Amino acid sequence: MDQSAPVNVAVGRASPGALLELLKPITWFPPMWAFLCGWISAGSSAEQSVWALLAGMTLTGPLVCGASQVVNDWFDREVDALNEPQRPIPSGRAPGRTALFFAMLWTLLAQAWALSLGPWVGAATFVGLLLAWAYSAPPLRLKLNGWWGNSAVALSYEGLAWVTGAAIVLGGELPDSRILWVALLYSIGAHGIMTLNDFKSIDGDLKMGIRSLPAQLGRERAAQVACFFMLIPQLVVITLLLQWQLPLSAGAVALVVSAQILAMRKLLTDPRALAPWYNATGVSLYVLGMMGTAVGLGGWLT
Repeated sequence: MDQSAPVNVAVGRASPGALLELLKPITWFPPMWAFLCGWISAGSSAEQSVWALLAGMTLTGPLVCGASQVVNDWFDREVDALNEPQRPIPSGRAPGRTALFFAMLWTLLAQAWALSLGPWVGAATFVGLLLAWAYSAPPLRLKLNGWWGNSAVALSYEGLAWVTGAAIVLGGELPDSRILWVALLYSIGAHGIMTLNDFKSIDGDLKMGIRSLPAQLGRERAAQVACFFMLIPQLVVITLLLQWQLPLSAGAVALVVSAQILAMRKLLTDPRALAPWYNATGVSLYVLGMMGTAVGLGGWLT
């Protein structure tokens, strides 16, 4: 199927409600949480502005994540016309190329907003927006392969958002190596979260030729790979926290990782049925571990 063909060509007005639906507010939480972790990890002694905090959360959630959602909907419009015809684009509530123009405008707005917050904020945002377009748009369409697509989303939603939060606290400067390492490790772990999230669409992926990891490997092996990706980076984080003389933070992360291991053992007994359960429990533990790490790095426990 040629997914580059337009559903319709007449340009028209879209209602504010249709545009908000394209931005998918429900998806904003993960990058906003990672941003908050980055903000906290930058240090309790740094001068912090409520307005800067709000500006950063607006950047990572409504602007960057929102732009990625609009881009994705535009390039998935032909598939949505078959599977979700009620969506704004195939239903005509965002007619013609309105959504494409909205995606481009929102992308430019996000980048301009980021640059106003500092050079490294602008750099992280540029990479995140580039990955958002590469994920959905041809010729790359990274989403067609779970290894690449999940990596792009994980890096954008976790690592780059974390770096953005820290950079804003530091006046737009590049965070130190400890923060960069932790942001990278939690991005790698988020690859596993993305894999489990793909379980819900495996049947459609098989029909459409999308090589998500559950479609490539089967549910059992994909669940094992997801657990590996989530577990190993967190164990490395614990080791690093101990090396950095942050035993309380390391202990807190170790506790949530122990609970995750128990949840993983249950997940692997029946990945088909239990993937949604793990997304509600194990992933919650994962993000708690992120915050525990951030609190330690920021010196809030001393």
